[in-house]
Amino acid sequence: MIGIDIGGANVKVADREGIHSRYCPLWEGSPLGEIIRTFRSGAETVAVVVMSGELADCFTGKEEGISWIVDTVREVFPDALFYGTDGRFHEGAVPGLAAANWLASADLLRVAHPDGLLVDMGSTTTDVVPLTDFPSLLGLTDLGRLQKGYLVYSGLLRTTLPAVIRSVELPGGTTPVSAEYFACSGDAHLVLGHIPRQTYTSDTPDRKGTDLVSCMRRLARVVCADLAEIGEDGAVEVARAFWREQAEIIGNAVFRAKEESGAAEILTAGTGGLLLAGALPGTDLSLEIGDAAYALPAYAVREVWLRNRGN
Repeated sequence: MIGIDIGGANVKVADREGIHSRYCPLWEGSPLGEIIRTFRSGAETVAVVVMSGELADCFTGKEEGISWIVDTVREVFPDALFYGTDGRFHEGAVPGLAAANWLASADLLRVAHPDGLLVDMGSTTTDVVPLTDFPSLLGLTDLGRLQKGYLVYSGLLRTTLPAVIRSVELPGGTTPVSAEYFACSGDAHLVLGHIPRQTYTSDTPDRKGTDLVSCMRRLARVVCADLAEIGEDGAVEVARAFWREQAEIIGNAVFRAKEESGAAEILTAGTGGLLLAGALPGTDLSLEIGDAAYALPAYAVREVWLRNRGN
């Protein structure tokens, strides 16, 4: 039995060997079937699956995306089951499969942390999920979560900087940023030392390196400069301005959800879990479940299925 979380940019798998993540941008035609087939073995012939990749713009709509993902998975794992926003497992494509990965995490954690608030920061988004009233979460779509503040569309690697900041304080005064995809959050977090180079797994905006100098060059372009013009200090200040605002946006969403839900503890997970644990502050779930915290929905859907099977 393996758990699979199929996002638009990454595929994450939890099996008996541990946690695995593969960059898989569906909008570029990445071979999802080939990737998940590498995790099929004689002992691992059944998969339980959650998804959010149905929103990728290679599909005309969510219905097409769900059907394609279900069909692709079942070609590899014919007996696969899919977890939906109704908290149930399904054999085929139904609308409720759309973006149910966060709910699987909540379904698992609500038992051990009934007064918790989960904050799961991935490469693209940050989920803010109260665990205090699980039934109230059932049926929530991404649209509904955006409206409630439970989905913050800002992540560790793929967020474009002008989606978060409008200006930077540099020598010479307040400097507006360009509304171009010159740099992303991965550049900022690498320059600030928040992530090592091996964590920067997504494509860079210019399809060039993820080394420190390349990241600084992209950050300089955000203010229509090059690195020789604003220097390393200027590039670092662009990164700092981004992180200050990103942390505030996520922190405000967490504060509102905590106040409204009555949650008593904040649990962080995802590739940005350790970073958020210090910034919010909260408790990084990796202290409790190890590397599974970095691919929580994939791990959670597997554990929820095993728990439900025993009932």
